[in-house]
Amino acid sequence: MGESGRISRRLVLKGIAGLAVASDGILAGRRAAAATVRFPQPAVSGVRTAAAETGPCVEQTLDVRFADVDVPGYGQVTTRAYNGAIPGPTLRVRAGDTLHLTHVNGLPPNEPFHGDHNTPHHANSFNVHTHGMHVPPSGYADNVQREFAPRSAEDVAAGVAEPQYRTAIPIPADHPAGTYWYHPHLHGSTAEQIVGGMAGVIIVEGDVDEVPEIKAAADVVVCINELKIEDGRIPAFTSGGWVTDVPSVFTVNGAVNPTIGLRRGEVQRWRLVAATAFTALRLQVVSEESELTMHQIAQDGIGFAAPVAVTTVQLAMGNRADLLVRGETPGRYELRAEGVSGPLMTVEVAEESVDPPMRLPSALPPGRPLLDERDIANPDADREVVLHVDPQAFEGAFPSAFRMLGSHTTPAADPGGDLVHDPAYGRFDPEYVNHRLRLGTVERWTVRTDETVPSHGHPFHLHTNQFLVTHRNGQRLDPPVWHDTVGLAGGTPGGSVTFLVKYQDFTGRALAHCHQLHHEELGMMQLVEFVED
Repeated sequence: MGESGRISRRLVLKGIAGLAVASDGILAGRRAAAATVRFPQPAVSGVRTAAAETGPCVEQTLDVRFADVDVPGYGQVTTRAYNGAIPGPTLRVRAGDTLHLTHVNGLPPNEPFHGDHNTPHHANSFNVHTHGMHVPPSGYADNVQREFAPRSAEDVAAGVAEPQYRTAIPIPADHPAGTYWYHPHLHGSTAEQIVGGMAGVIIVEGDVDEVPEIKAAADVVVCINELKIEDGRIPAFTSGGWVTDVPSVFTVNGAVNPTIGLRRGEVQRWRLVAATAFTALRLQVVSEESELTMHQIAQDGIGFAAPVAVTTVQLAMGNRADLLVRGETPGRYELRAEGVSGPLMTVEVAEESVDPPMRLPSALPPGRPLLDERDIANPDADREVVLHVDPQAFEGAFPSAFRMLGSHTTPAADPGGDLVHDPAYGRFDPEYVNHRLRLGTVERWTVRTDETVPSHGHPFHLHTNQFLVTHRNGQRLDPPVWHDTVGLAGGTPGGSVTFLVKYQDFTGRALAHCHQLHHEELGMMQLVEFVED
């Protein structure tokens, strides 16, 4: 669906590290007990309306074009951006809302492309995926098979207006409150766009926000982007070595190593979003002498029964974690990720204290009921996915074959031939449905990687329906944990997870794929179809 027209004015929204955030609605008013933070926050600019036909709506324009974006701590970067900022605006919605987005494609025409669809192409087309949300995957909702194309060269020459595309995403009345995110998901252009900073946070407000101890805490978005920058621009994805040849620059809310303030006894709620394309984040908050304990209250948008004290948070690409962090010993701390040089952000715990100290909650609203293995529709028909790489399988700039094998593999172009060099075997085919999933049923999946190098991992992501991880590397989890993305490390043997999933509410075609976006772009993805029982 493409409606011609322009938005009347472009919003250029830039977070500046070091400025106090005093009144943007996230940190003000009812959270007077919290300290003012010297910390950038993405703009919150959606407009809430109440339409008689559809009920409450949140409306937002996402204008995408090349912009010169100031990245505090780094400099100016020319990149494709939502509304001229990294990250894009935070969208705050509630269960029962409809999220109306108008997408303006102000990018230049695409270069002609006639090659393998499992290689990067059409870098100036995009669409939108509301990662982790349980919403319809079809029509004008969370439909990643749509293409929001730019004007053609002929359109530009003729003075045709920039195209607009609209999405309407109904959010179920029982949708869990929590932290989600949005990003483009058009096969062929996803990686290059996300490493340019095209991502934004979605917050579904609800019951957990009204817990007194959480309501009193500053609500802080911590969106971690991984940028690939060369000569002040995002280089084109033209070879398999692109990921390692260009160093990653990590930002938090669009700044390199911004500083947040915390007082002794103060509690803040951090919404961590791993909007990274290639790098998993093993996070700690440490000083030279000690570390800050984090109290996790949610994973991938689904709340825990009670806070869980942790000193390390493991986020695969696409994961989110909600944390309560309390200032204890004064000093300078850093949020660090294993394998990433330099801190992601700095935390200054002041001598000044909150009196009385803010408390942590002892219990939380139930995020989502657990699934039961006794409800599995067909225990003898478990689904298996094996994430597999054949290096040097092809000639050219992208020699490695990234495949999803297992019980529902995409067929080979030549089933009797050399599968290692087969261009179709186990790779994404937009016309081939790998998994046909019946609404109302509970199934068990086992997903594993056969990578032997520990640092080579594959985060697995399933669209539309979140899944309950019951086992990791053969060991039962107690309690099991809800995810929409789960990391799998290489090794001997490689990592594995077993999960239960119930297909609910929505029919249509969606995706299961590796969320290491280099791998996904080159074919490590499958098509799923949710069908009526």
